[in-house]
Amino acid sequence: MKHAVLPRSGVCGSAALIDVSVSSSLRSLCLQTAIYAVRSLHAELVLYPKPGLVSPVDNGSHSDMDADLFMRSLFSLRHYFRHMAQAGSESATFDGLKDLGLRAERRMLAATGGINTHRGAIFSLGLLCAAAGYSHAHALPLTPDRLRQVIRQQWGAALFDHASPSVAKLSNGIRVAHLYAVSGARTEGAQAFPAVFEIGLPQLRLSLAQGRDASDAQVDALFALMAQMTDSNIYHRGGTVGAALVRLAAQDFIQLGGTGHPEWRVTALACHRLFVGRNLSPGGAADMLAASWLVHQLTHTVV
Repeated sequence: MKHAVLPRSGVCGSAALIDVSVSSSLRSLCLQTAIYAVRSLHAELVLYPKPGLVSPVDNGSHSDMDADLFMRSLFSLRHYFRHMAQAGSESATFDGLKDLGLRAERRMLAATGGINTHRGAIFSLGLLCAAAGYSHAHALPLTPDRLRQVIRQQWGAALFDHASPSVAKLSNGIRVAHLYAVSGARTEGAQAFPAVFEIGLPQLRLSLAQGRDASDAQVDALFALMAQMTDSNIYHRGGTVGAALVRLAAQDFIQLGGTGHPEWRVTALACHRLFVGRNLSPGGAADMLAASWLVHQLTHTVV
């Protein structure tokens, strides 16, 4: 006599349904994190005026880049940030995250004909996506402090080793760090992005609280970053003299009231012309601006 096969029910069936629900929710959160990351890079690209940097209006201080090239680069990274969030949710090691980043870098270079458009963003925004994924999976509150804490606890030691010149390739940033004794993207990562959490994000939220729209708040944050952070891109192009010029110009803009000043665009455009004339491009500050906007989007419901 054959026995009927009964449908799954009770505790086991409920657990299965919960697992499917949790998995679906996590996938959705990882996808949303990736969307925020792409939006952040796009927001940085279309922002104008931003001294020395590529925008749809002009190429800034770059003869080998334009907005179309950045859009191709962005398109090549559309899956990377989701993969990083997913890897973070699975508590991936830093080596695992690094492998995803290197693959993304190869796709970027293939899309741009070998031009480095987003290497710094692949590193910084990728890590933030991984931290968001980890937080989602462990039901941790998505606050700026928590994201920074996750980066330190999960990958801090490996990031410190990654920033060490003994294990780092001699990129432009590493050479600049040696020559001028300044920090770069790797050191930013090892310190869990102080430029983002201590400069860019606070300025964004201050400007928004003062009634600025998103674009104006991003301009304020970019100038705050230029005024305070060490940008190896500037040292590479302009040395200590160029770095001092950028810092002073940014400080002047902020002291005038930033985008709260009625003539702020005139000042910002004058700064843009000055930077282009000196071949200066604050690419590091631009990356930290995009990272700051990503953190704001991820945590905007938290005051």
